[in-house]
Amino acid sequence: MKVWFVTGSSRGFGREWTIAALERGDSVAATARDASTLDDLVAKYGDRILPLTLDVTDREADFAAVAKAHEHFGRLDVVVNNAGYGQFGMVEELSEQEARAQIETNVFGALWVTQAALPFLRAQGSGHILQVSSIGGISAFPNIGIYNASKWALEGFSQALAQEVADFGVHVTLIEPGGFDTDWGGASAKHATPNPAYDEFREKAAEQRRRRTAGSGDPAASSAAVLELVDSDDPPLRAFFGEAPLAIAEADYESRLASWREYQPLAVEAGGRA
Repeated sequence: MKVWFVTGSSRGFGREWTIAALERGDSVAATARDASTLDDLVAKYGDRILPLTLDVTDREADFAAVAKAHEHFGRLDVVVNNAGYGQFGMVEELSEQEARAQIETNVFGALWVTQAALPFLRAQGSGHILQVSSIGGISAFPNIGIYNASKWALEGFSQALAQEVADFGVHVTLIEPGGFDTDWGGASAKHATPNPAYDEFREKAAEQRRRRTAGSGDPAASSAAVLELVDSDDPPLRAFFGEAPLAIAEADYESRLASWREYQPLAVEAGGRA
């Protein structure tokens, strides 16, 4: 039996993975901004689920919630940083508050929970941290630039983290979904005030997104993949979820490599070795 700590458990991936863990007999400390959204799961699974009210942008509350979960269950095996949302808006359109709020939730929220969990994981010599990133964490798309920025930051510190904690027996996996039938682009999304100068391009960006997310995945189906990851003795640092991300990544990285190779003489010149 594993003990999970899952942020953003009220809907989407967080809820589906919480249910999957509980269904197979694991225990879950499940957090949400409104813990009453977990009442049905408490009624069904009893004391194997610990509902916790949590806003992940509150560092002190993150540490308290993780400590409470560890005290309640006696250990932590899987930490899932799932809480987050999508901020839509062209880069020029974003307000300071919108940009800061996106980073506070998607980056700092995951960072604080990770920091809170690590002493427990190191002490027990095991554990697995799942960071919910996105295909937008390795590529970037118009109208969600600040969201891309938040996921690129998550990817960066998580790749460093994986190297830092490997000798303690702690694994880190970045889950990078493509389009899924969650409310990420719906009720949970936030939108900047549109600048009319971008109206024409906004339509192009929307069409690109429709093509990119065609054939969206089923969040419930992702549960089996998550269980396979957490049960692996040698889990990957990165794992795509959905069929589309691989092709997007291949095209993006082939373009980057081609550009870097083309301008390698410039790079050498810049280093003073021309």
